[in-house]
Amino acid sequence: MKNKIIYTDWGLIDYQVAWEKQKILFDELIACKTSVDKSKSDKKRVSQRFIVCEHPHVYTLGRSGKAHNMLVNKAFLQKINATFYNIDRGGDITYHGPGQIVGYPVLDLEQLKLSVKDYVHCIEGAIICTLSDYNIASSRLVGATGVWLDAGGTNPRKICAIGVRVSRYVTMHGFALNVNTDLSYFSHINPCGFVDKGVTSMSKELRQTVDMEEVKRKIFGYFF
Repeated sequence: MKNKIIYTDWGLIDYQVAWEKQKILFDELIACKTSVDKSKSDKKRVSQRFIVCEHPHVYTLGRSGKAHNMLVNKAFLQKINATFYNIDRGGDITYHGPGQIVGYPVLDLEQLKLSVKDYVHCIEGAIICTLSDYNIASSRLVGATGVWLDAGGTNPRKICAIGVRVSRYVTMHGFALNVNTDLSYFSHINPCGFVDKGVTSMSKELRQTVDMEEVKRKIFGYFF
């Protein structure tokens, strides 16, 4: 399946710009599927993509999110050079910023023969395998998406958030892995709606800066 997916790195990119670029690719893939559905003889396929990037400081609230999980007002956001968006993915509130790898796979799950649950499982698995390469033990947490450290212990903390949008089995949005992230920005929200669990990063766990490019490639290598 990997040879059907194009790896793309957008680098550091404004959140709004990335969202609009995603939507274009997302709509193109859905339009292709619709065309194929109407004419079974049409075998055209639009490229599927595994996009990675970083964003300037930004908070995003998903469709099912609660506004009260944003703990500061607009004036404070301006003071810390952060922006805020209500967006069309699942999940609650999260933070994106420099030093965090954000992944936006735009894929046709039907073509890849994956259910939505399988797809989220694939993302979590790729992150877990990548972290293992750095001797960071991680796992899933029952009842919550994403990747966690000490999930069943006394200090559960999230290192990777996942929030997706799926229409006609085409995906957008995706995951956010804290690598060299400034975790102080999470103190202004209840991350993913949780008030009793913490967040962490690879650099915090390893007590050293981590090579972002290496981590990006590892995640893609383990995807599927």
